[in-house]
Amino acid sequence: MSPTPSAATPWTCPFCPLLCDGYALAQGPDGLALVGSDCPRAAASLARCASATVTPTIDGQPASADAALDAAARLLAAARQPLFGGLGTDVDGARALYPLACATGAISDAAGGEALLHTLRALQDRGQFTTTLAEVRNRADLIVCIGESPRENLPEIWRRLGVGRGDDERLVAQREIVFIGAPADPVLAGRAGIDASSVPLQGDLFDTVALLAACIAQRRVAAPPAIAALAERLRAARYAVLMFESKRLPAQGTLIVEALNQAVATLNRSTRAALLPLGGGDGASSVNQTWTWLSGLPLRSRAGPLGLEHEPLRYGAQALIDDGAVDALLWVASFGTEPPCPPGALPTVVLGGPGVAAPARGVFIPVATPGLGGSGHLFRTDSSVVLPLEPVRDDGLPGVADVAKALTARVRALKT
Repeated sequence: MSPTPSAATPWTCPFCPLLCDGYALAQGPDGLALVGSDCPRAAASLARCASATVTPTIDGQPASADAALDAAARLLAAARQPLFGGLGTDVDGARALYPLACATGAISDAAGGEALLHTLRALQDRGQFTTTLAEVRNRADLIVCIGESPRENLPEIWRRLGVGRGDDERLVAQREIVFIGAPADPVLAGRAGIDASSVPLQGDLFDTVALLAACIAQRRVAAPPAIAALAERLRAARYAVLMFESKRLPAQGTLIVEALNQAVATLNRSTRAALLPLGGGDGASSVNQTWTWLSGLPLRSRAGPLGLEHEPLRYGAQALIDDGAVDALLWVASFGTEPPCPPGALPTVVLGGPGVAAPARGVFIPVATPGLGGSGHLFRTDSSVVLPLEPVRDDGLPGVADVAKALTARVRALKT
């Protein structure tokens, strides 16, 4: 028996960077169920969160909340170089974690740090011209998707961009969608007013995007007909959008983003064009923006003896762990279990939401998921919209912000 809309509560989904807020939750026979959407990612996340782990542990053994906080504070205060990783939290959690990072001299990097770095470094080098989901939905007549369709990781992406079903159908009368280096998404086939096609790679993805940017700038290059034709369609479009999913870019993806930025800049001399990076889920974008306005520096930074240090290449979490450059790990994962906390011998503190496993060595403190058991705010994937998250149940768990504030007070007391 499926839930009925009359019994549903409006809901903003925190489980992907789209932050879909047009749906609702209702109590079904197996727990909370989604109303108004069949998004598989939301459904899987709700099923995982059906029951919450409420018992803190120390080295795998149950402990009281105060004992777990004391043990975690001692572990972090004793570390010479701790690492804050995962960072799956909302704005409030990030605001509370930042003073803790300063108190411990921690290096901070989100679980999606590598993907975040692609657009961040390009933005630092040359700036960017980006757009919003609503602008694409209302105005874009040509969307160029770099690589595979993002629908696997963002199941509602086409509906959010106005390529939906029924009453949610496109707002632009005629829309062209081109995939570079991947086949057209099959869900777009046969849609009225939608012309979906693909352009093969010329070399690798960077070679193809660089060649496209050169053709848009009308440089004299030997371009295959498909690339040249796409450049002409971009120049003729009223509002073109170059879209990519950050986590799907290869190593050194910053070079691809810079080439896309160059193409957008050229197009804006004569028409309207913008970039739409898709990413920053599990709180990565929210924490990065919070760190930036609190410190002036983004993630992959450290508050150490020399002051604030930003090292986007040296301070990658996995590289630091592999090199033995850190001696303690605080892993924050209030939204999901992927990616999991890195295994290893590091003393670890995990602030985990439902489904997150406790470490065999170290401290586990269960926390509420913003948008389910707790409130909060998240930045959407287009980085200019912040949406509130309201709790839909009381699971009795503290939020990341509450735990981080308690840890900060304890660490400061230990260090005085």
